[in-house]
Amino acid sequence: MPKEHALDFERLCREHSLAATHQRRIIFHAVTASPGHYSPEQIYATVRAQIPSISLATVYKNLKTFIEAGILREVSPHHGTLRVDPNLEPHHHLVCRICKSITDIGAKFLDPVRVRRAPPGFNIEQFSVDILGVCSKCARKH
Repeated sequence: MPKEHALDFERLCREHSLAATHQRRIIFHAVTASPGHYSPEQIYATVRAQIPSISLATVYKNLKTFIEAGILREVSPHHGTLRVDPNLEPHHHLVCRICKSITDIGAKFLDPVRVRRAPPGFNIEQFSVDILGVCSKCARKH
């Protein structure tokens, strides 16, 4: 991990009262090293190259810890498997209904989305729009 990323990770951990362990550093780097919305299984495959003894359960546990701390976001939990998103800026997603790929789309591509009100007793913390369709790769195949 480049030194500046390691320092950013250390700072994030301090700000969120998390221990900056070696395993967490490697897992976080696997999520943030390249753009995407990865499943725990994909992250596990990447991390295992550096920590062969790590378990999938450990990867899941640390991803959940990062999500609960606000360092990562959970994406589209209603589309099947857990996916994580390192992009904490407000944005929405394009979701391919065939391959399940998820792509960020900025709010500027949508007309303003407004929630008028929530049902009584429901506190809205954030919202995102999932636009379902077929990605260009899948469209070429069909």
